[in-house]
Amino acid sequence: MEAREVTHEIQQHADLMRQLANEVGKLLVGQEAMLARLLTGLLAGGHILLEGVPGLAKTLAVSSLAQAIDTGFSRIQFTPDMLPADVIGTEIFNPKDATYTVKQGPIFSNLILADEINRAPAKVQAALLEAMQERQATIGGHTYKLGEPFLVLATQNPIEHEGTYPLPEAQVDRFMFKVKVDYPSREDERKIVDRMASGQPLPEVKKVASPEQILAARDVVDQVFVDDKVRDYIVDLVQATRDPASVELSSLEGMIELGASPRASIWLMKGARAHAFLQGRTYATPHDVKSLAPDVLRHRIVPTYEAEAEGKTSDDLIEVILDGVLVP
Repeated sequence: MEAREVTHEIQQHADLMRQLANEVGKLLVGQEAMLARLLTGLLAGGHILLEGVPGLAKTLAVSSLAQAIDTGFSRIQFTPDMLPADVIGTEIFNPKDATYTVKQGPIFSNLILADEINRAPAKVQAALLEAMQERQATIGGHTYKLGEPFLVLATQNPIEHEGTYPLPEAQVDRFMFKVKVDYPSREDERKIVDRMASGQPLPEVKKVASPEQILAARDVVDQVFVDDKVRDYIVDLVQATRDPASVELSSLEGMIELGASPRASIWLMKGARAHAFLQGRTYATPHDVKSLAPDVLRHRIVPTYEAEAEGKTSDDLIEVILDGVLVP
């Protein structure tokens, strides 16, 4: 595809994504950053973990996005007494003719809202692994492909809250982003009060995009140019989480127990393309990478006990890395 054609395609599909953002924005107030990450993950095909206290419109954001896209939507409310079959489905025995019928679970949809995922036991969390990574689910020895687009948008309460369980590292690594959702500003909260407590019906979210259009937009995102210097910058950032000495960050010596996996490099690359696409650009820049780096890296870096004793979080370590690694 020629450069002029790529530019036209990007501008056309970027306009569609802006319409999608505006439609969801009818209900969502003060969470523009969260919505931007949801759209980036949708375009890059990466699952997203949203962390925040209850009541910050995490569920509303995901359900509104699914409503604006004419696609399948499934909500799974995780609880401590759930079983894996409640997620992926099971086989039901028919005594009349002595046969088994497959009953597919809520994972067989397009946009999956995994609400309060860290309230479920480990076996249930593990049931999502195959679906998230392989885009398939196994029931009774038979494997079934999941439809596209397929995206798991999970919400979780902060770990220190009562009744929650930490997600296994293997599952956390499968999320493209871990987005921290903060409280709205005073002005935004006033708008929320006026809108939600007025007694008037909420604005209706219209369907402005189709699954086919989302998949077509993903193909266009793959055409966004990423220079070799930007690719090297991505690798340097991820390498710095494993070996800070390689980029002369002596202040991080003994601060990182576990660095980011190669999945971090992959998602930074895909995310930078999607971020540039949403800005209507045909090329990715180091700024695209820096903008996404905290959300891509925060759940992939494990601080040491020494770092925790000094009150350092993974976000603090990432900030030092972003300031220390030379930007091309």
